[in-house]
Amino acid sequence: MFINQLLSNNLALFLILAIVTLAAVGVLGAKLAHALKMRRKMAERLASDAAKKSRPQSRNASQQRDQLMEKIGRRFSDPNSESLGKLRARLFKAGYYSKTAPYIFIGIRFIALIVPQIILLLTWPIYGDALPGNALMLASGGLAVICFVAPSFMLDKKLSQLEDQYREGFPDMMDLLVACVEAGLSLDGAVQRVAEELAQRYPNLADHLKIMNLETRAGRARTEAWRNFADRLGLDEARALATMLRQSEELGTSVGETLRVFAIDMREKRMLYAEEKALALPAKLVVPLILFVFPSLLTVLMLPAVVRMMEVMAAT
Repeated sequence: MFINQLLSNNLALFLILAIVTLAAVGVLGAKLAHALKMRRKMAERLASDAAKKSRPQSRNASQQRDQLMEKIGRRFSDPNSESLGKLRARLFKAGYYSKTAPYIFIGIRFIALIVPQIILLLTWPIYGDALPGNALMLASGGLAVICFVAPSFMLDKKLSQLEDQYREGFPDMMDLLVACVEAGLSLDGAVQRVAEELAQRYPNLADHLKIMNLETRAGRARTEAWRNFADRLGLDEARALATMLRQSEELGTSVGETLRVFAIDMREKRMLYAEEKALALPAKLVVPLILFVFPSLLTVLMLPAVVRMMEVMAAT
């Protein structure tokens, strides 16, 4: 009996060591993957001269592909349609500023719709005999729906990611604007300076600031330029800032004081957003705990007793 108890205890100890080893291997694998990812990013930044020489060739190939997509898109779209204007606005928000971007998007959607259908028809004789008669129609319809919706889904996902980046960088932009205005720069000069400072950390937000600065230089009213800036970002905070600046300009109040009050509000909102995410973390951990941690603990705790009961029942 002592030997059996010792074996059961060793088995439980072995299971505990196995679980700890697997967890350690998982953590080390994640750390190694992160290190390799950072190293790959550094290698891409420090590109060699040979890569720079080959860049024009890849750029020419990309331009030819974009031209082909543009031709296809122009053939299947109406330049004066309202839907094309809405698509152009969505692409502009996503960072695609070219005039041909809507036509390229329509061309990509057309290719994504046609090419999988051709592949399906060519490969159907290989495995079609083992499937029902209407399987080809169902597979073709499902594939068409997926391929038609996929480009819009990816565009919406990128828009959501960019909105998160804008929301993250907006308080930093406000702090820099306050510092520049209080240092003596005009609002337009402060916008230009902030765009230069944010180019490394938030390049997309810096691009929108540069576009707004170009609009004001071209003669557009400052309030209208800020309103367009808010529409491009799609943030309530940007719309509130545009409204505050318009009211400040109409009432003649200090722009620096207005920006300072708004920057303080943005910092408080950032802290509230961080606290909200921290409070939501326990609820998000419930499912992983139930699916992964609880079965492991239950196995480690119950397995020795199960083995012991099996031995007793076998002996009796």
